[in-house]
Amino acid sequence: MSTPNVVPGTDTGLLAAELLEEERVKNATPYVPPRKPFNFGRWIRATGWRHIVGIVMVVFSLFPLLFVLSSSLNPQGTLTGSNALFSAIGIDSYVRILSSPDIPYAAWFMNTLVIASVTAVATVFLGALAAYSFSRMRFTGRRFGLITIVVVQMFPQLLAVVAIFLLMSAIGDWFPAIGLNTHLGLIMVYLGGALGVNTYLMYGFFNTVPASIDEAAKIDGAGHARIFFTIILRLVAPILAVVALLSFIGTVNEFVVASVLLIDPEKQTLAVGLTKLVSNPRYADWSAFTAGAVMAALPVMALFLFLQKYIVGGLTAGSVK
Repeated sequence: MSTPNVVPGTDTGLLAAELLEEERVKNATPYVPPRKPFNFGRWIRATGWRHIVGIVMVVFSLFPLLFVLSSSLNPQGTLTGSNALFSAIGIDSYVRILSSPDIPYAAWFMNTLVIASVTAVATVFLGALAAYSFSRMRFTGRRFGLITIVVVQMFPQLLAVVAIFLLMSAIGDWFPAIGLNTHLGLIMVYLGGALGVNTYLMYGFFNTVPASIDEAAKIDGAGHARIFFTIILRLVAPILAVVALLSFIGTVNEFVVASVLLIDPEKQTLAVGLTKLVSNPRYADWSAFTAGAVMAALPVMALFLFLQKYIVGGLTAGSVK
């Protein structure tokens, strides 16, 4: 079979020329620029210094953690014997703090988990309610309330320890369930001190959610309660996770208020109980203290790893298709 003649200038000729050009481009060898030789100085100036700074910061951050872990595994029970990292390894400290009848570590651990969990959940819920009200509603005293929240946060809760003690002592005379030496009373104090900053933090995030979503829901007949629970809370999940994590960590590490309000050793938290192990100037069981601190850090690490996907993933999630 003979190939038909292609007449230049016609549609058939243009199509054939395009096919030939595509075939030539496809078979052509791509141009690869010559690779420059590696220059250590140029790499340091470009990106190498960032790696060096990162490595230094990682070593600087990990050294205290390694020292605490080494001290918890040191059977001597002193910090002077822990200067050489992991010079002696044993689990005597963990066994002693978990089995000693004078150290109710299990009770401290459970008290801390309950108080921190309830405080985190209540802080997120109440803070979200207040932030939604300030963000979506217009009422008398709204601006004054926001300014008051900012001004009150200028004064740390530590300044009100004496007032908190006297207040809880007076409340305990009328309502013993929420007075001194009660977990519920301590939770209420934590909520009062944390709602201000968390409300203002959530308020700024709530303002980033388009108001058109609320308007569309109102057209469909939804009220504020339905909009808040079914729409807004899902869109502001990142800030809820951040507030929950910060509240949990802050409650676990809090010492001053808990040491003032909780009197019985069985009702105290980890921060208060572990401090007693090193409060004796004659003998401070630093090995047991660090062992308890290592175990106390496990719930915080687990919560951080659990909420990390919500924090990272939620920041890139959008509310509009």
